[in-house]
Amino acid sequence: MHYLELKIPPAIVAALIAAGMWLVSNTLSAFAYRSLPILTVGLGLAGFAIIGVAMLSFLMENTTVNPMKPSSASRLVTSGIYGYSRNPMYLGMLLILVAWALYLANVLTFLFLPACILYMNRFQIQPEERALRARFEQEYLKYVDRVHRWI
Repeated sequence: MHYLELKIPPAIVAALIAAGMWLVSNTLSAFAYRSLPILTVGLGLAGFAIIGVAMLSFLMENTTVNPMKPSSASRLVTSGIYGYSRNPMYLGMLLILVAWALYLANVLTFLFLPACILYMNRFQIQPEERALRARFEQEYLKYVDRVHRWI
């Protein structure tokens, strides 16, 4: 399964999951419920804001935001939002998918969320962590001890 590691950009994975959620919600309408617009908008905006702040942190540190090449990172970003989550961009994507599930208002769409977490952990985050550990060694290990993977 190593052939899948770092091969599909996380935004594409999120888009495919969102498409699957849409398909399920339109196909299996018996599992629909009344939507929650305020919560939906709030979580969606929070997700986009978290991604934006995380990307800005990388840009301010002059390091790559390319999730497909973590070994090309010039710096280990550990401050700001990265002081609370080692993967705020993936957390933001997850919040956007939660908002999408709420918008679709179908209970079955929530089954896609654990799949997203499992996929990201295995095929994106673990390879990124190996690359960062190899590149930044002790600094990265101290960071891992201090900050959780998601939240």
